[in-house]
Amino acid sequence: MAEMEERAEELRKKGLCKNTNLLDHISRCHFCSFITYTQDGFVSKLRMRGAAAGGVSPRSNPEPRHRLSSATQEDTTKRRSFRSRVFRDAEKPFSSFNQERHSNCKFSTLKLVLVIIIFGAFLTLLKSPAVYNTDHLASFRYRPSFVGQLSTDKFAADQRYISRLDVNWDQVSEVIEKLADRHEYQGIGLLNFNDSDIEQWKLLIPDAEHVVLHLDFVSNNVTWESLYPEWIDEEEEFEVPICPTLPDIPAPGKPRIDLIAVKLPCNKLREWSRDVARLHLQIAAARLAATSKGYHSVHVLLLSDCFPVPNLFTCKELVVRVGNAWLYEPNLNTLRQKVHLPVGSCELAVPLKSKDHYSSNARREAYATILHSAHVYVCGAITAAQSIRMSGSTRDLVILVDETISEYHRGGLEAAGWKLHTIERIRNPKAERDAYNEWNYSKFRLWQLTDYDKIIFIDADLLILRNIDILFEMPEITAIGNNATLFNSGVMVIEPSNCTFQLLMDHINEIVSYNGGDQGYLNEVFTWWHRIPKHMNFLKHFWEGDEEEKKEMKTKLFGADPPVLYVLHYLGLKPWLCFRDYDCNWNVNILQEFASDVAHKRWWKVHDSMPENLHKYCLLRSKQKAALEWDRMQAEKGNYTDGHWKIQIKDSRLKACFEEFCFWESMLWHWGDTNWTDNATATLAPPVAIISGSLPSLYNPYKTRNMEGVESIAASRFPIDLLFFRVMRSVEEPDMLNTNVAKTGEGKRI
Repeated sequence: MAEMEERAEELRKKGLCKNTNLLDHISRCHFCSFITYTQDGFVSKLRMRGAAAGGVSPRSNPEPRHRLSSATQEDTTKRRSFRSRVFRDAEKPFSSFNQERHSNCKFSTLKLVLVIIIFGAFLTLLKSPAVYNTDHLASFRYRPSFVGQLSTDKFAADQRYISRLDVNWDQVSEVIEKLADRHEYQGIGLLNFNDSDIEQWKLLIPDAEHVVLHLDFVSNNVTWESLYPEWIDEEEEFEVPICPTLPDIPAPGKPRIDLIAVKLPCNKLREWSRDVARLHLQIAAARLAATSKGYHSVHVLLLSDCFPVPNLFTCKELVVRVGNAWLYEPNLNTLRQKVHLPVGSCELAVPLKSKDHYSSNARREAYATILHSAHVYVCGAITAAQSIRMSGSTRDLVILVDETISEYHRGGLEAAGWKLHTIERIRNPKAERDAYNEWNYSKFRLWQLTDYDKIIFIDADLLILRNIDILFEMPEITAIGNNATLFNSGVMVIEPSNCTFQLLMDHINEIVSYNGGDQGYLNEVFTWWHRIPKHMNFLKHFWEGDEEEKKEMKTKLFGADPPVLYVLHYLGLKPWLCFRDYDCNWNVNILQEFASDVAHKRWWKVHDSMPENLHKYCLLRSKQKAALEWDRMQAEKGNYTDGHWKIQIKDSRLKACFEEFCFWESMLWHWGDTNWTDNATATLAPPVAIISGSLPSLYNPYKTRNMEGVESIAASRFPIDLLFFRVMRSVEEPDMLNTNVAKTGEGKRI
């Protein structure tokens, strides 16, 4: 009895038996297979499996582990009870079998119907377009900023895509009024709107069908740095660069989408212009618009407190802007070209091995550069023009000059082929007075050259060694990488537009340039840019960490004939400000990273190919000769191992003088003495020719470029003859051996 109680307790713990009265019905057994209870909690049936007895053969049992080794009286009683139950079950009428068969048939039929329903639903889902009509979403709860996906409790909104914008529907209505054919619209595509926004859209354009566009979120591991890496393997020596994937909006078959409206996030507390989700939404909208077929136009409406990507949907395509509502009618052919480009600088937009020549509407395309407060770059601009013509390009050459560029120098620029446009300088409000970057925001004037559709801007301190007209095929902004996620503005493709110019001016007090110059400012506005091979703006620079093999490779590129490089960009002290005998960067310790005699020789080769009447614009001023000699003396004193300071100068410009004061050697007597004064020097006669206004700056021997190729003032290497510097600042620009050059006028004024 005790054993039976223990067995009952065991079954009770297992949940198989819940009543102690079961003890009367339990014998020694191994398994309680089935227990049912009445509503009162009593057992109605208990099936026990044990060993076979009587006329049942032990071999007939397929479960040997249930056989018992001995039989007791209780065993016999249990077997007899079990056998009689089996006999009673065998005596059930055949009607039970028929009912069971009928029940099985009904169950099979239900299974078949269920399979058909599931299969039909699957086909419907497979064939349906990947957009969701808001008219059929009443039963679903739509969450704000959940980008086109059905919002149920199992999904959560991606915080990156959330827009906190409180839409001003009066402004939106005013914008919509500009759509003359809005009453004929078939479909309005809505991206990143919430339920209440969608209801407003239905009231605003009631006759069109409103669809919520489906857009999968970009992967969390896609960062701005992965879209714009500092370096990629352009030569594909070790890997093929591949950009991360930004999911597309599946193009709906019907209805036809006539207007795409997007609500953009804009978190001004963070770096909103480099927001991956924000860029993704705009590119996705552009890709969808580009899929439009036929001749009907597609409008794109962007709602944002921050200005949209200015070179994706351009100012030329802006129909109207009211508050934070920006309505565009994009050129679909141009848009298709843009959306087929890599999403960032993670891949080359122009193949390294591309065609050298490109033909298009040359009348609307030009090369351009700018000279402001920098007459010392006139020689560089003249030589750059010569290199463009030697490369085979016939595009217009346009140069922006300010009032400080003399008539004499203007004559030389025009003789070299430049078309002059006189500009009013733009001051950098964050620059110190008389600093190198005080007026470099004047570069924004390039966007006012609206006589042209495309401009390839080039700095005046570079050479075009191979034709780069192919860049006219590229959109704004196309450039080489600089450092981090930034581009180098020394060579870049822009698309002139007064609207873009105004955008640059509107934020001039707001945007902070990372380097204080125009390059840093432009990088904050045009964060979506396209990478071209570094051979199209190859910097004359040897990094500190470059191995000898790397330096030799660069040197070979500088001198390769025929050229391998497209553009060679001269950093540090410029070739025309050195004696032609060698690169004078060798004589300044902190500038030796920019020194290359091979590259130096290459520049002078182009210079010598110019007409001789242009050579005089590259003569050296007396003060520059003194500065070069001072540097040489310091190199000799330091016993620089490169030994360039030992080379005898044979440059004929050493003895050529075009100034009133030519005794440059005397400047060295007190070059390092900051307290020296000389009244005789202070009363120097003014030059024969002057120009209106004073120059804010003259040549600074410390002026160079930093590691990124951006102009800066290097740390002081030696004391300056301050008084002489002041005198030279007050002396007007000389006429430089020109007594017969006709005055050219100002050219076109901006």
